[in-house]
Amino acid sequence: MKIHQIDTTNKRDVRDFLTIPFLIYKDIPQWVPPFAGDARLVLDRNRAPFYQHSEAAFFIARQKNDLLGRICVMDNRRYNDFRGENTAFFYLFETVDDAGVADALFAAASQWARARRLNILLGPHGFTPMDGNGLLVKGFEHRPAFGQPYNPEYYVKLVEQQSFRMNRETVSGYLHSETPFDERIHRVAERVQKRRNLRVARYKKAKDLRALLPHLKELYNGSLGDAGANVPITDEEIASLGEQLIWIANPKLVKVVLKGEKPVGFVLAYPDISAAIQKTRGKLLPFGWIQALREKKKTDWLNFNGAGLLEKYRGSGGLAILFSEINKSAQESGQFQHAEVVQIRTENENMLREMRNHFGIEFYKKHRVYEKNL
Repeated sequence: MKIHQIDTTNKRDVRDFLTIPFLIYKDIPQWVPPFAGDARLVLDRNRAPFYQHSEAAFFIARQKNDLLGRICVMDNRRYNDFRGENTAFFYLFETVDDAGVADALFAAASQWARARRLNILLGPHGFTPMDGNGLLVKGFEHRPAFGQPYNPEYYVKLVEQQSFRMNRETVSGYLHSETPFDERIHRVAERVQKRRNLRVARYKKAKDLRALLPHLKELYNGSLGDAGANVPITDEEIASLGEQLIWIANPKLVKVVLKGEKPVGFVLAYPDISAAIQKTRGKLLPFGWIQALREKKKTDWLNFNGAGLLEKYRGSGGLAILFSEINKSAQESGQFQHAEVVQIRTENENMLREMRNHFGIEFYKKHRVYEKNL
Protein backbone atom coordinates (compact mmCIF):
# COMPACT_ATOMS: atom_id res chain seq x y z
CA MET A 1 0.00 0.00 0.00
CA LYS A 2 1.20 3.51 -0.83
CA ILE A 3 0.03 6.94 0.28
CA HIS A 4 0.11 9.49 -2.51
CA GLN A 5 -0.34 13.25 -2.16
CA ILE A 6 -2.32 14.17 -5.21
CA ASP A 7 -1.47 16.92 -7.66
CA THR A 8 -4.69 18.91 -7.95
CA THR A 9 -3.74 19.95 -11.50
CA ASN A 10 -3.45 16.31 -12.57
CA LYS A 11 -6.73 15.05 -14.04
CA ARG A 12 -6.13 11.43 -13.07
CA ASP A 13 -5.31 12.33 -9.47
CA VAL A 14 -8.43 14.46 -9.19
CA ARG A 15 -10.57 11.74 -10.77
CA ASP A 16 -9.21 9.10 -8.38
CA PHE A 17 -9.81 11.29 -5.32
CA LEU A 18 -13.40 11.98 -6.39
CA THR A 19 -14.05 8.32 -7.28
CA ILE A 20 -13.22 6.85 -3.87
CA PRO A 21 -16.56 7.65 -2.13
CA PHE A 22 -18.46 5.91 -4.94
CA LEU A 23 -16.42 2.77 -4.27
CA ILE A 24 -16.92 2.94 -0.50
CA TYR A 25 -20.69 3.55 -0.66
CA LYS A 26 -21.62 1.43 -3.67
CA ASP A 27 -23.68 -0.94 -1.50
CA ILE A 28 -24.93 1.64 1.04
CA PRO A 29 -28.34 2.95 -0.08
CA GLN A 30 -28.49 5.77 2.48
CA TRP A 31 -25.51 7.71 1.09
CA VAL A 32 -26.15 10.92 -0.86
CA PRO A 33 -23.24 12.08 -3.04
CA PRO A 34 -22.30 15.74 -3.06
CA PHE A 35 -22.94 17.88 -6.11
CA ALA A 36 -20.21 16.87 -8.53
CA GLY A 37 -19.33 20.50 -9.22
CA ASP A 38 -18.97 21.31 -5.52
CA ALA A 39 -16.80 18.23 -4.91
CA ARG A 40 -14.50 19.22 -7.74
CA LEU A 41 -14.40 22.89 -6.73
CA VAL A 42 -12.58 22.25 -3.43
CA LEU A 43 -9.72 20.74 -5.46
CA ASP A 44 -9.46 23.82 -7.67
CA ARG A 45 -6.93 26.19 -6.12
CA ASN A 46 -7.75 28.90 -8.65
CA ARG A 47 -11.49 29.04 -8.01
CA ALA A 48 -12.33 27.94 -4.46
CA PRO A 49 -12.46 30.95 -2.07
CA PHE A 50 -10.64 28.94 0.62
CA TYR A 51 -7.31 29.19 -1.19
CA GLN A 52 -7.32 32.95 -1.10
CA HIS A 53 -6.20 32.72 2.52
CA SER A 54 -5.33 29.10 3.33
CA GLU A 55 -3.96 25.82 1.99
CA ALA A 56 -4.86 22.17 1.90
CA ALA A 57 -3.40 18.83 0.87
CA PHE A 58 -5.16 15.71 -0.39
CA PHE A 59 -3.92 12.15 0.05
CA ILE A 60 -4.93 8.82 -1.52
CA ALA A 61 -4.23 5.32 -0.24
CA ARG A 62 -3.61 2.91 -3.10
CA GLN A 63 -2.59 -0.73 -3.45
CA LYS A 64 -1.46 -1.37 -7.02
CA ASN A 65 -4.53 -0.32 -9.03
CA ASP A 66 -6.98 -0.43 -6.12
CA LEU A 67 -8.11 2.79 -4.45
CA LEU A 68 -8.47 2.19 -0.71
CA GLY A 69 -9.06 5.58 0.92
CA ARG A 70 -8.49 9.29 1.00
CA ILE A 71 -8.15 12.25 3.36
CA CYS A 72 -7.87 16.04 3.15
CA VAL A 73 -5.92 18.12 5.67
CA MET A 74 -6.16 21.91 5.91
CA ASP A 75 -4.25 24.84 7.34
CA ASN A 76 -7.09 27.34 7.70
CA ARG A 77 -5.09 30.48 8.42
CA ARG A 78 -8.15 32.67 8.95
CA TYR A 79 -9.34 30.27 11.63
CA ASN A 80 -5.95 30.11 13.33
CA ASP A 81 -5.37 33.85 13.17
CA PHE A 82 -8.84 34.56 14.52
CA ARG A 83 -8.60 31.95 17.27
CA GLY A 84 -4.92 32.31 18.12
CA GLU A 85 -4.41 28.60 17.49
CA ASN A 86 -2.29 26.27 15.39
CA THR A 87 -4.98 23.79 14.39
CA ALA A 88 -5.21 21.59 11.31
CA PHE A 89 -8.56 20.29 10.04
CA PHE A 90 -9.09 16.87 8.50
CA TYR A 91 -12.00 16.34 6.12
CA LEU A 92 -13.23 14.15 3.24
CA PHE A 93 -11.97 11.06 5.07
CA GLU A 94 -13.08 7.85 3.35
CA THR A 95 -11.62 4.38 3.69
CA VAL A 96 -12.24 0.68 3.39
CA ASP A 97 -12.66 -1.14 6.69
CA ASP A 98 -8.95 -1.53 7.35
CA ALA A 99 -7.13 -0.03 10.34
CA GLY A 100 -3.84 -0.06 8.42
CA VAL A 101 -5.26 2.16 5.71
CA ALA A 102 -6.74 4.59 8.25
CA ASP A 103 -3.44 4.65 10.17
CA ALA A 104 -1.50 5.51 7.03
CA LEU A 105 -3.90 8.25 5.94
CA PHE A 106 -3.91 9.94 9.34
CA ALA A 107 -0.12 9.61 9.55
CA ALA A 108 0.23 11.46 6.24
CA ALA A 109 -2.22 14.16 7.31
CA SER A 110 -0.45 14.57 10.67
CA GLN A 111 2.98 14.79 9.07
CA TRP A 112 1.78 17.50 6.68
CA ALA A 113 0.28 19.44 9.60
CA ARG A 114 3.38 19.14 11.80
CA ALA A 115 5.56 20.41 8.95
CA ARG A 116 3.51 23.62 9.16
CA ARG A 117 3.91 23.81 12.95
CA LEU A 118 0.28 22.93 13.57
CA ASN A 119 -0.18 21.12 16.86
CA ILE A 120 -3.83 20.00 16.90
CA LEU A 121 -5.73 17.89 14.36
CA LEU A 122 -9.50 18.48 14.42
CA GLY A 123 -12.30 17.10 12.31
CA PRO A 124 -14.10 16.16 10.26
CA HIS A 125 -14.36 19.90 9.61
CA GLY A 126 -15.18 21.50 6.25
CA PHE A 127 -13.71 24.29 4.21
CA THR A 128 -16.30 26.85 5.31
CA PRO A 129 -18.45 27.30 8.44
CA MET A 130 -21.46 26.36 6.31
CA ASP A 131 -20.22 22.83 5.55
CA GLY A 132 -21.78 19.97 7.45
CA ASN A 133 -19.21 18.85 10.00
CA GLY A 134 -18.57 15.81 12.14
CA LEU A 135 -18.50 12.04 11.92
CA LEU A 136 -21.87 10.30 12.05
CA VAL A 137 -21.98 8.22 15.25
CA LYS A 138 -25.75 7.60 15.51
CA GLY A 139 -28.47 7.20 12.87
CA PHE A 140 -26.70 5.12 10.23
CA GLU A 141 -29.99 3.60 9.07
CA HIS A 142 -31.31 7.01 7.93
CA ARG A 143 -30.59 8.92 4.75
CA PRO A 144 -28.75 12.16 5.52
CA ALA A 145 -30.33 15.53 4.95
CA PHE A 146 -28.86 17.04 1.80
CA GLY A 147 -25.38 18.43 2.46
CA GLN A 148 -25.00 16.68 5.82
CA PRO A 149 -22.26 14.12 6.51
CA TYR A 150 -22.84 10.40 6.26
CA ASN A 151 -20.37 7.57 6.82
CA PRO A 152 -20.33 3.83 7.52
CA GLU A 153 -20.48 2.82 11.18
CA TYR A 154 -16.99 1.32 11.13
CA TYR A 155 -15.48 4.80 10.63
CA VAL A 156 -16.13 5.51 14.32
CA LYS A 157 -13.84 2.67 15.40
CA LEU A 158 -11.14 3.59 12.88
CA VAL A 159 -11.09 7.25 13.94
CA GLU A 160 -11.22 6.60 17.68
CA GLN A 161 -8.27 4.20 17.36
CA GLN A 162 -6.22 7.25 16.35
CA SER A 163 -6.22 8.62 19.93
CA PHE A 164 -8.76 11.30 19.14
CA ARG A 165 -10.96 12.74 21.89
CA MET A 166 -14.36 14.36 21.47
CA ASN A 167 -14.33 18.07 20.72
CA ARG A 168 -18.09 18.60 20.31
CA GLU A 169 -21.28 16.90 19.21
CA THR A 170 -24.38 17.91 17.28
CA VAL A 171 -27.76 16.23 16.98
CA SER A 172 -30.37 16.31 14.23
CA GLY A 173 -34.06 15.84 14.93
CA TYR A 174 -37.05 14.40 13.11
CA LEU A 175 -40.46 16.04 13.03
CA HIS A 176 -43.66 14.68 11.46
CA SER A 177 -46.31 17.06 10.16
CA GLU A 178 -48.96 15.43 12.37
CA THR A 179 -46.95 15.78 15.58
CA PRO A 180 -48.98 18.04 17.91
CA PHE A 181 -47.61 21.57 18.20
CA ASP A 182 -48.08 23.74 21.27
CA GLU A 183 -50.19 26.58 19.84
CA ARG A 184 -49.19 28.79 22.76
CA ILE A 185 -45.83 29.24 20.99
CA HIS A 186 -47.55 31.25 18.24
CA ARG A 187 -49.23 33.51 20.79
CA VAL A 188 -45.98 34.06 22.68
CA ALA A 189 -44.21 34.85 19.40
CA GLU A 190 -46.83 37.45 18.51
CA ARG A 191 -46.52 39.13 21.90
CA VAL A 192 -42.72 39.19 21.74
CA GLN A 193 -42.77 40.69 18.26
CA LYS A 194 -45.17 43.40 19.38
CA ARG A 195 -43.29 44.16 22.60
CA ARG A 196 -39.87 44.30 20.94
CA ASN A 197 -41.07 45.91 17.72
CA LEU A 198 -39.96 42.96 15.59
CA ARG A 199 -41.41 41.64 12.38
CA VAL A 200 -40.83 38.61 10.19
CA ALA A 201 -39.99 39.24 6.54
CA ARG A 202 -41.14 36.71 3.96
CA TYR A 203 -39.90 36.19 0.42
CA LYS A 204 -41.56 35.15 -2.83
CA LYS A 205 -38.87 35.22 -5.54
CA ALA A 206 -35.33 33.90 -5.92
CA LYS A 207 -34.01 37.38 -6.61
CA ASP A 208 -35.24 38.43 -3.16
CA LEU A 209 -32.93 35.79 -1.66
CA ARG A 210 -29.94 37.22 -3.52
CA ALA A 211 -30.53 40.57 -1.84
CA LEU A 212 -30.74 38.72 1.47
CA LEU A 213 -27.20 37.26 1.32
CA PRO A 214 -25.37 40.24 2.87
CA HIS A 215 -27.82 40.09 5.79
CA LEU A 216 -27.16 36.39 6.32
CA LYS A 217 -23.44 37.13 6.41
CA GLU A 218 -24.04 39.91 8.93
CA LEU A 219 -26.19 37.64 11.09
CA TYR A 220 -23.69 34.81 11.08
CA ASN A 221 -20.74 37.04 11.81
CA GLY A 222 -22.74 38.75 14.54
CA SER A 223 -22.06 35.65 16.65
CA LEU A 224 -24.91 33.51 15.36
CA GLY A 225 -22.17 31.14 14.31
CA ASP A 226 -20.43 28.94 16.82
CA ALA A 227 -17.67 31.20 18.11
CA GLY A 228 -15.93 28.20 19.57
CA ALA A 229 -15.41 26.47 16.24
CA ASN A 230 -15.82 28.91 13.37
CA VAL A 231 -14.64 32.27 12.11
CA PRO A 232 -16.42 35.12 10.34
CA ILE A 233 -17.33 34.22 6.78
CA THR A 234 -16.10 36.28 3.83
CA ASP A 235 -17.98 37.90 0.97
CA GLU A 236 -16.63 35.21 -1.37
CA GLU A 237 -17.85 32.40 0.90
CA ILE A 238 -21.33 33.85 1.29
CA ALA A 239 -21.54 34.38 -2.48
CA SER A 240 -20.62 30.75 -3.08
CA LEU A 241 -23.20 29.63 -0.52
CA GLY A 242 -25.74 31.95 -2.08
CA GLU A 243 -25.63 30.31 -5.48
CA GLN A 244 -26.58 26.99 -3.91
CA LEU A 245 -29.18 28.59 -1.64
CA ILE A 246 -30.90 30.36 -4.51
CA TRP A 247 -30.93 27.24 -6.68
CA ILE A 248 -32.30 24.87 -4.05
CA ALA A 249 -34.38 27.06 -1.76
CA ASN A 250 -38.09 27.77 -1.92
CA PRO A 251 -38.15 31.50 -1.09
CA LYS A 252 -41.34 31.04 0.95
CA LEU A 253 -39.41 28.82 3.39
CA VAL A 254 -36.85 31.52 4.22
CA LYS A 255 -37.80 33.91 7.05
CA VAL A 256 -35.83 36.84 8.47
CA VAL A 257 -36.61 38.54 11.79
CA LEU A 258 -36.21 42.32 11.52
CA LYS A 259 -35.87 45.13 14.05
CA GLY A 260 -36.85 48.06 11.90
CA GLU A 261 -34.80 47.27 8.80
CA LYS A 262 -31.99 45.51 10.67
CA PRO A 263 -31.95 41.67 10.49
CA VAL A 264 -31.65 40.09 13.94
CA GLY A 265 -32.59 36.47 13.20
CA PHE A 266 -33.53 33.98 10.53
CA VAL A 267 -35.03 30.58 9.73
CA LEU A 268 -33.65 28.81 6.66
CA ALA A 269 -35.27 25.70 5.20
CA TYR A 270 -34.82 23.69 2.01
CA PRO A 271 -36.94 21.11 0.23
CA ASP A 272 -34.85 17.93 0.48
CA ILE A 273 -33.72 16.87 -3.01
CA SER A 274 -31.51 14.01 -1.79
CA ALA A 275 -33.47 11.34 -3.68
CA ALA A 276 -32.78 13.09 -6.99
CA ILE A 277 -29.10 13.57 -6.17
CA GLN A 278 -28.81 9.85 -5.46
CA LYS A 279 -30.34 9.00 -8.84
CA THR A 280 -28.03 11.34 -10.75
CA ARG A 281 -24.93 10.43 -8.67
CA GLY A 282 -24.50 14.11 -7.89
CA LYS A 283 -24.31 15.22 -11.51
CA LEU A 284 -26.56 18.09 -12.54
CA LEU A 285 -25.37 18.16 -16.14
CA PRO A 286 -26.53 17.48 -18.72
CA PHE A 287 -29.99 16.49 -17.43
CA GLY A 288 -29.63 15.90 -13.69
CA TRP A 289 -30.92 19.36 -12.91
CA ILE A 290 -34.31 18.39 -14.36
CA GLN A 291 -34.67 15.54 -11.87
CA ALA A 292 -33.53 17.84 -9.07
CA LEU A 293 -36.17 20.46 -9.94
CA ARG A 294 -38.88 17.80 -10.11
CA GLU A 295 -37.82 16.47 -6.71
CA LYS A 296 -37.88 19.99 -5.27
CA LYS A 297 -41.55 20.26 -6.22
CA LYS A 298 -42.68 16.80 -5.12
CA THR A 299 -40.53 15.88 -2.10
CA ASP A 300 -42.38 15.57 1.19
CA TRP A 301 -39.16 16.13 3.20
CA LEU A 302 -38.10 19.54 4.50
CA ASN A 303 -34.70 20.34 5.98
CA PHE A 304 -34.15 23.18 8.45
CA ASN A 305 -30.53 24.07 7.86
CA GLY A 306 -30.26 27.14 10.03
CA ALA A 307 -32.11 29.17 12.62
CA GLY A 308 -30.89 31.74 15.07
CA LEU A 309 -31.28 35.08 16.78
CA LEU A 310 -28.66 37.59 17.76
CA GLU A 311 -27.86 36.95 21.40
CA LYS A 312 -29.55 40.07 22.80
CA TYR A 313 -32.90 38.94 21.34
CA ARG A 314 -32.84 35.31 22.53
CA GLY A 315 -34.18 35.82 26.04
CA SER A 316 -37.67 36.78 27.19
CA GLY A 317 -39.40 34.58 24.67
CA GLY A 318 -37.33 35.51 21.64
CA LEU A 319 -36.79 31.88 20.66
CA ALA A 320 -40.56 31.47 20.42
CA ILE A 321 -40.41 33.49 17.19
CA LEU A 322 -38.06 30.97 15.64
CA PHE A 323 -40.09 28.00 16.85
CA SER A 324 -43.27 29.59 15.54
CA GLU A 325 -41.76 30.25 12.12
CA ILE A 326 -40.31 26.73 11.89
CA ASN A 327 -43.78 25.33 12.48
CA LYS A 328 -45.36 27.70 9.97
CA SER A 329 -42.79 26.83 7.29
CA ALA A 330 -43.48 23.13 7.78
CA GLN A 331 -47.27 23.52 7.67
CA GLU A 332 -48.11 26.32 5.28
CA SER A 333 -47.20 24.77 1.94
CA GLY A 334 -49.05 21.51 2.56
CA GLN A 335 -46.29 19.71 0.66
CA PHE A 336 -44.20 18.37 3.52
CA GLN A 337 -44.93 15.41 5.78
CA HIS A 338 -41.45 15.06 7.28
CA ALA A 339 -38.89 17.56 8.49
CA GLU A 340 -35.37 17.41 9.84
CA VAL A 341 -33.72 20.06 11.98
CA VAL A 342 -30.02 19.59 11.35
CA GLN A 343 -26.95 19.72 13.56
CA ILE A 344 -27.79 21.54 16.79
CA ARG A 345 -24.96 21.63 19.34
CA THR A 346 -25.63 19.27 22.27
CA GLU A 347 -24.64 21.91 24.83
CA ASN A 348 -27.51 24.09 23.56
CA GLU A 349 -29.66 22.41 26.20
CA ASN A 350 -32.41 25.04 26.32
CA MET A 351 -33.17 24.80 22.61
CA LEU A 352 -33.03 21.00 22.61
CA ARG A 353 -35.38 20.83 25.59
CA GLU A 354 -37.82 23.27 24.01
CA MET A 355 -37.80 21.34 20.74
CA ARG A 356 -38.53 18.08 22.54
CA ASN A 357 -41.26 19.53 24.75
CA HIS A 358 -43.05 21.82 22.29
CA PHE A 359 -42.32 20.21 18.92
CA GLY A 360 -42.10 16.56 19.87
CA ILE A 361 -38.84 16.36 17.94
CA GLU A 362 -36.98 13.06 18.16
CA PHE A 363 -33.21 13.59 17.97
CA TYR A 364 -32.29 10.56 15.92
CA LYS A 365 -28.87 11.41 14.47
CA LYS A 366 -25.64 12.47 16.11
CA HIS A 367 -22.38 13.78 14.66
CA ARG A 368 -19.11 14.12 16.55
CA VAL A 369 -16.08 16.30 15.88
CA TYR A 370 -12.79 14.93 17.21
CA GLU A 371 -9.44 16.44 18.08
CA LYS A 372 -6.01 15.24 19.16
CA ASN A 373 -2.63 16.74 19.87
CA LEU A 374 0.05 16.28 17.25
